[in-house]
Amino acid sequence: MSMPTVFVSHGSPMLILEEHRPARAFLASLASVLPKRPKAIVAVSAHWETDVPAVSTTRKPSTIHDFYGFPPALYALSYGPPGAPELAEQVARLTGAAHDPHRGLDHGAWVPAKLSWPEADIPMFQLSVQPEQSPAYHIELGRKLAALRDEDILVMGSGSATHNLRALVRSGGDDSEPEPWARAFDDWLAKTLEEGDEAALADYRKRAPYAVESHPTDEHFLPLHVAFGAAGKGTRGRALHRSFALGNLSMAAYAFD
Repeated sequence: MSMPTVFVSHGSPMLILEEHRPARAFLASLASVLPKRPKAIVAVSAHWETDVPAVSTTRKPSTIHDFYGFPPALYALSYGPPGAPELAEQVARLTGAAHDPHRGLDHGAWVPAKLSWPEADIPMFQLSVQPEQSPAYHIELGRKLAALRDEDILVMGSGSATHNLRALVRSGGDDSEPEPWARAFDDWLAKTLEEGDEAALADYRKRAPYAVESHPTDEHFLPLHVAFGAAGKGTRGRALHRSFALGNLSMAAYAFD
């Protein structure tokens, strides 16, 4: 059985400290959901944006605390898996990506990985996204990685199924019902992925309800397109987890087989 590709919503970096959140519990169980242990992880995070594709080639990736205004306990956390420079070079050949010998792991990569594989013993590196390019471009970028599945290498997209920071509801907790517009987009996404509708996913800004409200900008959605493409043509998605935080932040996660 080939390794599936996955997309996870990483949410706030505080997720790793907030044990009551359903999305945190899901990420802590992700390793058990996969059919096998990955030999390595290619993390495609919304928080590494470049003009052209780039891969991190360092042997010892640093933990990047790319956020501010959070409690000291969050900045004290680190995650130190080995890098995978040889695999990164392979991905560079497949995608035409540039090399970055210094890039570490941003919170879109290390927060879900630390929850899923706390031993930090699986080699890991990042592949960047290009927000000036289209979702269709990112599906094709992912497709260049499809052969990695047969090598038991996990392509993990990390972003957010919905992402509108200005619209977040910061009172009322996570027990309240999600706002209707966010639910409508989230339901459309689940149906589109289950049907494997690549054309709709690539053209989501025109086809999805409340696309602008759910994603004022593309960068947190593009890792999903890469993960979808990396599963190969004809793939369908299956929901691994669906929940909301802060009124409209979807924490949905999907696997693509």
